[in-house]
Amino acid sequence: MDLNGKVALVTGGSKGIGGAISVDLAKNGAEVALTFLASEEKEAGAVVDAVKTFGRRAREYVVEISDYEQVQRLVQRVLSDFGRLDILINNAGINWDGVVWKMSEEQWDRVIDVDLKGAFNAIRAATPVFKNQRSGKIVTITSINGLRGRFGQANYAAAKAGLIGLTKTVAREMGKFEVNVNAVAPGMIETDMVRNLPEEARQKSIAETVFNRLGRPEDVAYLVTFLCTEKARHITGEVIKVDGGQYI
Repeated sequence: MDLNGKVALVTGGSKGIGGAISVDLAKNGAEVALTFLASEEKEAGAVVDAVKTFGRRAREYVVEISDYEQVQRLVQRVLSDFGRLDILINNAGINWDGVVWKMSEEQWDRVIDVDLKGAFNAIRAATPVFKNQRSGKIVTITSINGLRGRFGQANYAAAKAGLIGLTKTVAREMGKFEVNVNAVAPGMIETDMVRNLPEEARQKSIAETVFNRLGRPEDVAYLVTFLCTEKARHITGEVIKVDGGQYI
């Protein structure tokens, strides 16, 4: 898959799924700008170094994705530093679980602000660029829990469901400008966060799959890269699950 000459912006690109996406995009030719929080500086540096091993340019940016003005400035910095922008990957996200009758307003607001508003902020900043150049790829990472709900995750599931509606709407709006807009919905993926879950919760998710295993970040990254290539030029407005059959 050939992404030579393309520049990708990956939010939350310093580790886990975002890190795998950053590296796989570079492996297939893209230059990569990635965002991270200040606490993730070591991880972000490691991903930048990995991208550079493929001979691609890379740069990391500390950004609070829920801050509209910061994200507007981010896109302008990427354009200044790289000279163009072709791909936006909305991956930044958090979870802060709790049953709905105990969930605080702060828990609700923070997850919605990062997971849903953060994606809007990035799309709002990037779409004028894509519109003017009449090309672009947007891939947003949602979740199977945005399709089905999950006990104890009212805020997270609502945000991820909102991303699906956002994806379909932006696909309709940007189609006439030759911009593909899709979402990828992972199931449980083997990341640092998941490794720290209670073993009972891990085993329950594994049992839901048909392969009797959790996915790996690379499983998501491979699909995201494909959606960013011209091989996927006639795919838009889709939500594609990467869950080992967990949703079946």
